[in-house]
Amino acid sequence: MTPGMWDHEHETTDVWPGRNWPLGSSWTPEATNFAVYAPRATRVWVCLFDDDGIEHRVELLEQSLGVWHSAIPAVPVGTAYGYRADGPWRPSEGLRFNAAKLLLDPYGQAVCGQLASHPAVFGYLTDAPTQRSELDSAPYVPRSVVVHDSFDWGGEVPLRRRWRDTVIYELHVKGMTALHDRVPEELRGTYAGLATPAVTDYLRDLGITAVELLPVHQFVSEPALAARGLVNYWGYNSINFFSPTTPTPPAATAGSRSPSSSRWSRPSTTPGSR
Repeated sequence: MTPGMWDHEHETTDVWPGRNWPLGSSWTPEATNFAVYAPRATRVWVCLFDDDGIEHRVELLEQSLGVWHSAIPAVPVGTAYGYRADGPWRPSEGLRFNAAKLLLDPYGQAVCGQLASHPAVFGYLTDAPTQRSELDSAPYVPRSVVVHDSFDWGGEVPLRRRWRDTVIYELHVKGMTALHDRVPEELRGTYAGLATPAVTDYLRDLGITAVELLPVHQFVSEPALAARGLVNYWGYNSINFFSPTTPTPPAATAGSRSPSSSRWSRPSTTPGSR
């Protein structure tokens, strides 16, 4: 709801209209803008979690071109959040809105927490899939994190190398260095480990001009693996395509966007490749 006429000087409102772009959460010192595409929803809330895990719901009151949006002042970097969306429950039409379920931000840039095996994570009753589940999923699902992407690229720009001059090397971030005896032990299996001379010199010697990483975005392991204390090594069960997986980068902290991965990809770090 767009504020109307102010009654007195210095009057404020807890929720600003914000804007419908960019999608996701966009932090500034004044306010954080939240925007999520949900054209069939009838109501949408952003749910902010404090340090004690207490949920604070704020309804997004603006909708533009199918995007629900609002800006909320004084949201700190590192705040965990998610969305809840209400709307029609018509499974036969693919409409399964359920405000009892906490949703990741599809354009979020960081994720915290783990997915637990619990009936609440399903939008429906497991023994009656056409009936909506009223169990609150928030205690059992991961949450998005407000970030401030302030990495300094130092004026670097894409190399724009022609395809005919491109040699691509595909690698697994952990597998490339986990057992590499020339990579410092504390960096093995990490993004930062890829920036060590043992790796970059090897790639240059091969004539590699571009590196393609196997999935590095946030993923979950299959329940059968988790029950055995194992994880999905390859990371193909993606749940958030703009969030780097959290166990990998050693320099990632709440509110950062894996600075070690950005630093490694700078051309100045690996001359002649990107």
